[in-house]
Amino acid sequence: MTATEVEKANNNSSTVRRNRPGTKCSAFSRWPDENFEEMDSTLAVQQFVQQSIRKDVMDVDAILSAPETQDEGVWKYEHLRQFCMELNGLAVALQGECQPENCSQMTATEQWIFLCAAHKTPKECPAIDYTRHTLDGAACLLNSNKYFPSRVSIKESSVAKLGSVCRRVYRIFSHAYFHHRQIFETFEAETHLCRRFTVFVTKYKLMTRDNLIVPILEGEEADNVVTPGPGSTTGSTTSSTVSTASTTASAANTTVTTTAGVPPAGESEA
Repeated sequence: MTATEVEKANNNSSTVRRNRPGTKCSAFSRWPDENFEEMDSTLAVQQFVQQSIRKDVMDVDAILSAPETQDEGVWKYEHLRQFCMELNGLAVALQGECQPENCSQMTATEQWIFLCAAHKTPKECPAIDYTRHTLDGAACLLNSNKYFPSRVSIKESSVAKLGSVCRRVYRIFSHAYFHHRQIFETFEAETHLCRRFTVFVTKYKLMTRDNLIVPILEGEEADNVVTPGPGSTTGSTTSSTVSTASTTASAANTTVTTTAGVPPAGESEA
């Protein structure tokens, strides 16, 4: 089915909003836009978010602007689900270059080493494995019937967990930016995902500015200069700072952070 045939089919009164078997890639999701008020599905928010992205992937403000009647917790939840789904594309792009042999640690700059808590005891993990573990962990949490049994209303205690997910998945952006710049820039030019994610977490205060180390927003290039780490290895470490997600015990130059929020004894994750 060509794009013209799709448009003709969509002119019928009963539009079927799905990609029919045989539809060409160029004609995917070419049905007419629908007003949010007319979406009566339990997946209406996801449908509206994806519709906004297809309309203009560069218009971040429009994509992140919630309808007046929309619950903010559900809005943040659905956007985070969408970010994680799209981040799988970056993970696939990284696989060819980000190998355990040359990216044996999950690093961003010389100041950041991330420990993977997908293991029984948090430990260093090759960057590509860390990326897979983080996205798998985020998917498990966001699809958990215990914390998110509904796509229409979400408890405040469950909404509070979104910030930690944001901090973890952002590390995929930072590693790609500082160690695989060409892959990052190619992916970003097509999706504008890191810029949208940065605006999103800033708008809803899900991450602090100090943790947003990729200078993706306008004017940040001059203000946020960070020295990239040498490949996947860190510089010599004379002392370290151990942190679990948002809790940092400062000791000196290198920061070691766990990804799944398993805090040391006596500490808790925000």
